[in-house]
Amino acid sequence: MIKIKGREISTFNKPYIIAELSANHSGSIDIALDTIKTAKECGADAIKLQTYKANSMTLNSEKDDFLIKEGLWKGKRLYDLYEEASTPYEWHEELFHYAKKIGITIFSSPFDETAVDLLDELGAPAFKIASFEIVDLPLIKYAASKGKPLLISTGMASENEIDEALDVAKEYGNGEILLFHCISNYPTVTEDSNIRMISTLRDKYDFEIGLSDHTLDETAALAAVSLGACAIEKHFILNDKINGPDSSFSILPEDLKSLKIKTNECWQALGSGKFIRPITEKKNKVFRRSLYFVKNMKKGDFITKDNVKRIRPGYGISPKFLDQILNKKVNKSVKVGDRVSWELIDN
Repeated sequence: MIKIKGREISTFNKPYIIAELSANHSGSIDIALDTIKTAKECGADAIKLQTYKANSMTLNSEKDDFLIKEGLWKGKRLYDLYEEASTPYEWHEELFHYAKKIGITIFSSPFDETAVDLLDELGAPAFKIASFEIVDLPLIKYAASKGKPLLISTGMASENEIDEALDVAKEYGNGEILLFHCISNYPTVTEDSNIRMISTLRDKYDFEIGLSDHTLDETAALAAVSLGACAIEKHFILNDKINGPDSSFSILPEDLKSLKIKTNECWQALGSGKFIRPITEKKNKVFRRSLYFVKNMKKGDFITKDNVKRIRPGYGISPKFLDQILNKKVNKSVKVGDRVSWELIDN
């Protein structure tokens, strides 16, 4: 269990919904502010940024190594992609102030030590380590050293790489870790989601598990909650007119509203797993089967299978006692439709 700004994130609480702004500001701080406001209105628990500069991510190089050769951003240079997608450092203070003003938690994924320092100075309540950075153990060490909860995505990571990241996070941090199953493909097709990994991660690691979801609908998120995920992260965009690096795998406001409602309903449907019947069910016990007399009988007559029957409703004694009462006498006259009770039977 971890807490972010006093909100406990665990399987004992409703799923924690994170709307990721990422590059969906389209270079406008006004769009960024509107997106934060809309995420709050749609029920998100938190808004998440990405904090980096292009030159902290890669080199401004024309060499072939720095050209994206396939996928969604094929043909772009890494530097150009990150320059377009980055959220300027100078925006962060205003974004954090606005989120605090309207009452939505805000934090970010830092991509180097300067980003960690900026976010720490702004009072970020947690840090999110992105999937591509899970192998950057020095970054994880530095972020962990700030003593705040760490959210760690596991996209592309091997079991050994997850172990190494968690070892560093535990050694240098405060022990509050939320591990995210993630498929780092944009967008992710549902059949690649491998949601059973939620159970695998829960069984192997002593941490709560979330889902960083890049599919375009709610199927994976709902399946994840049903297997114990306590947090769902989705890229979020203000409207479908915004066109940017992350727009093709981001959900719209109506999708975020639906995600919030349906994940809550899914979590509620899970219940406690204990042998406790809901109060609403008790009234229906009267419709169970029980034993009733189906023939008129005089005092002293023997009870047989011909004169009692297992039927609904459930006001008589339980059918499990049928063999116990057979061949015993009734101690008073009974009529068809009288319920069988112990008071009517001679011992």
